[in-house]
Amino acid sequence: MSEVNGLSFEEALKELEKIVSELESGQAPLEKSLDLYKRGAELKALCEMRLEAARLQVEKISLSKAGAVEGTAPASFE
Repeated sequence: MSEVNGLSFEEALKELEKIVSELESGQAPLEKSLDLYKRGAELKALCEMRLEAARLQVEKISLSKAGAVEGTAPASFE
């Protein structure tokens, strides 16, 4: 997945959507379809990892009884 690690969530999602569209069209030759599928799987894993990291970060935001943000704790991305 090292090739996709430098992509932002938005870039990865955009590329993944393009790959899904191309695969669904049925126009790609078999070899290209396999390569697209592999790339799509890497992109999907990256998006899931980034979403989970964001979820963890949101969970670590502490609120006061009035609902004001009191502080945050960094999420671990390991």
